Amino acid sequence: MTQLPRAERGSRIPEAFRGLVRWAPLALAVSVVARLLWTFLVPNGTNFVDLHVYVDGSAALLRGDLYGFTYSEETPDFPLPFTYPPFAALVFLPLHYLPFGLVGILWQLATVLALFWVIRLSLELLLGETARAARWQYVAMLWTAVGVWTEPVRTTLDYGQVNVFLVLGAMLAVRSARWWLSGGIVGILAGIKLTPAVTGLYFLAQRRWRSAVFSAVAFAGTVGVSYLVINSQARDYFSSKFGDADRIGPVGSAWNQSLRGALSRLAGHDVGSGPLWIGAVVVSAALAFFAWRALARDDRLGTLVLVQLFGLLVSPISWVHHWVWVVPMLIWLVHGPYRHLVGTRVVAGCWLAVTVIGVPWVLHQLEGESISRPGALAWAGTVNVLGALVVFLWIGYAGRRYGATPAQPARRSVEPTPDPIS
Repeated sequence: MTQLPRAERGSRIPEAFRGLVRWAPLALAVSVVARLLWTFLVPNGTNFVDLHVYVDGSAALLRGDLYGFTYSEETPDFPLPFTYPPFAALVFLPLHYLPFGLVGILWQLATVLALFWVIRLSLELLLGETARAARWQYVAMLWTAVGVWTEPVRTTLDYGQVNVFLVLGAMLAVRSARWWLSGGIVGILAGIKLTPAVTGLYFLAQRRWRSAVFSAVAFAGTVGVSYLVINSQARDYFSSKFGDADRIGPVGSAWNQSLRGALSRLAGHDVGSGPLWIGAVVVSAALAFFAWRALARDDRLGTLVLVQLFGLLVSPISWVHHWVWVVPMLIWLVHGPYRHLVGTRVVAGCWLAVTVIGVPWVLHQLEGESISRPGALAWAGTVNVLGALVVFLWIGYAGRRYGATPAQPARRSVEPTPDPIS
């Protein structure tokens, strides 16, 4: 095993960042203003189709027709149903009583603020108390200025999606040392949208047994509340809608960057959850485990990123706007223990280029929703999936080649300890 040179364990701000740090507030202001102008001045920029589904769909529960609702004003070719658990409708319902224009503006501003908070927490999980220094707040501003133009955040803002808030909630959950708070946050988030439930694997990886168990209890609580308040509509979801990927959207669309989507585009038909998909899940799980075992025991951000990337791969539908976790992943690569290695820079650079360009968006313009496409385009449509697998492989290799160098200094801000079995 080769140890990293001492210089590689020094300052964690790359040289390319240092010259820009002093301009961080200006860069952030210009970036956010440009993004808001883009949203509110370009044609169809304020459609916020998913936000309409949240707001208008939740209002449909008052008519007893939550899962019969569809929004088609801006999407006539594919009316959008309310695909979320019934608890989500209860959470979003108060928005129905506000003017939609106001909700849209506040949602945009809150999303950008949440992204900044996500980046700050990512740095804190990685660096501990060091990340509270003023220079690191400036680094967080720079990352936010770039982050709003990455494809996952860009599409989240375009559609008025909830993804950045879910990532923030997961970050707050793993940061907390209180098992009931950590588990409660994840369980409630899963009650709003199922994807954050994979965070339970993080608790298991960190031996936070009580947090993992309580996340399941909290999710069950959201189900219980749903049955108590809107019984028939909750029963409709959990008896016939739960896990129905076909209801969510076209599996073969380039927007769907999951294993099932990638394999379906390569095969030219929906592979479903058959042997091919199962085999791919097993391989992905093995590579994720290989990477996790190579991480330092105290590398909380690295562990969380691996868990969330794995969750994105195995989910039947992982739209590009679900991939907000790419931003914390890039932070780990750029500021983490292997940041000076050429391989890390190559992986981070390729991911940054792919996510800023928006390769799935380009492919969608070329092929639309068709599941059958030329081989080159089909392989290009695996970009996020292959990118995640490359990250697993690189972390596993680097950790074994250079040692699991601790990602954090000795003094840390809040370090949850493993939950006792008793």
